[in-house]
Amino acid sequence: MKLTIPTVLAIFASSSTLVSGHATFQYINDQSAPVRKPPTNNPVMDVSSQTLACNVNGGNAAQSTLSVQAGSTVTLEWHHDTRSSQAIDPSHKGPVITYLAKVPSAASANQPHNLNWFKIYHDGLTINGGTETWATDKLNANGGKYSHRIPSNIASGDYLLRSEVIALHAASSYPGAQFYMGCAQITVTGGSGSANPSTVKLPGAYNGNHAGIKIGIYYPKVTNYQIPGPAVFSG
Repeated sequence: MKLTIPTVLAIFASSSTLVSGHATFQYINDQSAPVRKPPTNNPVMDVSSQTLACNVNGGNAAQSTLSVQAGSTVTLEWHHDTRSSQAIDPSHKGPVITYLAKVPSAASANQPHNLNWFKIYHDGLTINGGTETWATDKLNANGGKYSHRIPSNIASGDYLLRSEVIALHAASSYPGAQFYMGCAQITVTGGSGSANPSTVKLPGAYNGNHAGIKIGIYYPKVTNYQIPGPAVFSG
């Protein structure tokens, strides 16, 4: 069998960092108790799996729910295992994404795959002077942290916040992209409640053949990356 350059590169990238590259969402605003932690740092690779919503055991309540002011900035933190480790292996290039889903009670929202999610943040690929910088590069450079604003005009109340990293190092065929996600329980205060963002289901929003999920990032050189999922609701 003749192996193409993209295939060889993908095989090398996926095998050389098979386990060490994995990652988990661990903190929100420097607190771990509101995060629903998965039992392992393994990825989800099936976009139709119910675990795509909040990962394995994502329907189980966290220890607490974090109060967050609408319009304020939240900081989400990722690591391979302990806080002293990197966020994700540098070979695992890809986007970083955040969703919210309104729920009656964050602590009792035990079926995240049935919720209505809207995207409030994403970052993918930046090309400056021929230099490629992925969102995961920024995540590692910032000690596993990324920050963004909670929309100011959403309704006050309980939400699940879903943080996601997609690793594309072996995504030239499907399944190949590695989806890492986790959910945190938050209560939004001070929201104006005037917004009515469009929502999607997870699973449901992603297609395995989407150009941002089935993609060879090594060859030919990527010049434009399409982040999966809906547009960002800015609020």
